[in-house]
This record gives sequence, C-alpha cells and structure tokens, in this order.
Amino acid sequence: MNNTMPVIAIDGPAASGKSSTARAVAERLGLVHLDSGALYRLATMVALRSRLRDPDEIVAALGQHDIRLARAGNATELSLDGAPVEPDIRSPAVNAAVSEIAAMAAVRTWVNSRLRAAVRDWGRVVMDGRDIGTDVFPDAELKVFLTASAEERARRRLRQVGRDTDPDAVAMEAGELAERDRRDAARAVAPLRQAEDAKLLDTTELSFEQQVATILGWVAAD
Repeated sequence: MNNTMPVIAIDGPAASGKSSTARAVAERLGLVHLDSGALYRLATMVALRSRLRDPDEIVAALGQHDIRLARAGNATELSLDGAPVEPDIRSPAVNAAVSEIAAMAAVRTWVNSRLRAAVRDWGRVVMDGRDIGTDVFPDAELKVFLTASAEERARRRLRQVGRDTDPDAVAMEAGELAERDRRDAARAVAPLRQAEDAKLLDTTELSFEQQVATILGWVAAD
C-alpha cells in the first residue's frame, strides 16, 4: 500500500455503469467521486463550439478558459468560466464526438494532468474512466474493470434515457456500443483494456446493489 496512489479506479466500456457505480461506492466510503469522462466531454464541447479538430488547437482553446474542478460533497462540479457545464456536456452532439476527441494524445495529457492534480489536492478518491488503472494511475490501490454484455448495456442505456427496450432498439444500441468499444480499444493512445492486476466484474446478471457491494468488499479486503 505504501507505493500505491489513493485511487479506487473503475474502468470499463461505454454504458457499463462506471459512473453510477463509482458514485455509489464513493458515497458509501465517504470519498469523492471523480468522473474523468466529464473532462473529456468538456474538451469536446469546447472543440465543437470553436469548430476545432486539431488537438493542439483544442488544448490551446481550453487554456483560454477558466476551468474549475471543485469538490461538492461526495461529487465534483465542473465549471467553464464560472458556469456549470451540466447538462451541456451530455448533449447528443458531444456524445457523438467525444470518442474522437478523447483519442487525441494532447487532450488526454491535458485531462490526466487535471485528474492527477485533483488527487494530489484531495487525497483518496473513486475515479472512473477507460484508462484510469492502466495509464492515469497504474499504481492505484484498487483497480476494477466493470463490464457487461453489449445487449445488457444497451438495455440499461435505453432505460436510462426513457426509450423502449424492444429487441430491435436493443440490437441497434448494442451495435453502436460495440463500435464504440472497438474504437476505444483500437486507439493508439491509452486504449481501453483491462489492467493485468484489475479485478474483473461482469455485471450482466448482477443488480446495481450487488455490483456496488462486490466492490466495497474488495476495498475492505485490500
């Protein structure tokens, strides 16, 4: 433990429930939940508003704004020039572009520096993403790779946004998620993958409470 970072890292593919699970784990442990994806979404929003595609230009544009990541109880609040960025960073336009922007090395360096600074300032946190345990904090105290079948992830995503979960809708959403998985796993910089020392948690057949309890048990046993 002396050589580890005070981070409980929860990685996994799109729509695997990383953020909601990490949030619940943080609340149960009295820690802060840090959603790394929010920073990538903010970078994407800035890129779209400025109509930028070049990584260095996107990072330069980010540097022209006052971007703050603050603790808010067990959660974090992200603001741009004094204004909260939710729900704008969850828009369909951002959803469609965030995978491309997040694959840019310069953008990932910018995000990672913010995440590491937060841990230095705040101490122990629960953090979710796609490369927290492999690239950002390879020395995290606990690494979890959270996943589920593409079909189950599709059902959860559709229910989350209030859409029908008929077989055709599930199949279409599952196909989109599988393509997102492929892009994330194939990118040259910090690809989506399970760290060798991460604990695999397949939640296809688990309830939300069961998956949270499993991670809490791993924390207690660590």
